[in-house]
Amino acid sequence: MPPFRADHVGSLLRPPELLRARAEYAAGGLSAERLRELEDGAIRQIVRMQEDAGLRLATDGEYRRSEWAQDFIDRLGGITNAGTAPVAAVNADGETVEYTSHGKRITGKVHLPETIFAKDFGFLSEQVGRAVPKISLPSPNMVQFRADLSAGPYDDPAEFRTDLAAAYAEQLRGLAGIGARYVQLDDTLFAFLNDPAWRERARGGGVDPDRQHEINVGMLNQAVAGRPEELTVAVHMCRGNFRSAWFSEGGYDFVAEAVFGGLNVDALFLEYDDERAGDFSPLRFVADHLTVVLGLVTTKTPELESKDALKRRVEEASRYVPLDRLCLSPQCGFASTVEGNELTLDQQRAKLELVVETAQEIWG
Repeated sequence: MPPFRADHVGSLLRPPELLRARAEYAAGGLSAERLRELEDGAIRQIVRMQEDAGLRLATDGEYRRSEWAQDFIDRLGGITNAGTAPVAAVNADGETVEYTSHGKRITGKVHLPETIFAKDFGFLSEQVGRAVPKISLPSPNMVQFRADLSAGPYDDPAEFRTDLAAAYAEQLRGLAGIGARYVQLDDTLFAFLNDPAWRERARGGGVDPDRQHEINVGMLNQAVAGRPEELTVAVHMCRGNFRSAWFSEGGYDFVAEAVFGGLNVDALFLEYDDERAGDFSPLRFVADHLTVVLGLVTTKTPELESKDALKRRVEEASRYVPLDRLCLSPQCGFASTVEGNELTLDQQRAKLELVVETAQEIWG
């Protein structure tokens, strides 16, 4: 049953030929049908790579998406685009990398017109051999964070959150109905809220920096309540991931008690690849029903971590969460956006193989 001792977050580097095809499609020189055929071929190859690396799960690498969240949110009913804004990220060299954030305007009652990514998941399911197909979706909190309610039908934000949670609950049921057994909800807000500077900047933007994490726990729990018993739902938390850069820093201390102790999901994927994530002490709040997937291997740089160092860090984390409820993974996706992080395909595979080999040596 997922999550697995060796796991990964979901997105994977796009091969050069797929990037060229997307650019040609955007320029009007390639049909949608031909682009999908090329995506199909690339997904077949990336599924084989994951299985050959020894992973027990496989994703489609998010190869049909331009960005980890945008492609899903745009297909929810009642939501339209509301312009873009530049957001500064920073990389390990201290350089600023500009990301374009997409705002959303709520223009109608939020609903789910159809199960989103159903066709894509169906194709992935047909390609896997022994692996469990895994699909990642942006957390409902990411929709709420980007949403402008001023032009829509919601006078009460709580009513909006209720409708949004209901749409997600329907999405989870729809995915389970076509065979999904492993869903991950990606959420940057839980991690961002640990950063005092980020909380202060967000204070004037409709975010309650003191209680937002508690509000978000409540909505996410609404979304997963009543999910099919056979469906494993994990929540992945990170501090942003764009071209090897990030948007916030700070340990999980501010949110840990409410979030780690209050989420009614099955597993947490937690970013712990460097000092930006703080120490493991917030894990003392993790509820007994949760498995913790430690994101100790960075996807932001190509250098391989030491197996011995990874083992020591897992041992340290086991002071707070028993070893039999821990797993290992990269800290985030390799390509949360189509541009991807600053690694090669071979370096990406080496990172995944390192996760598999280290997990085998720890857990057998």
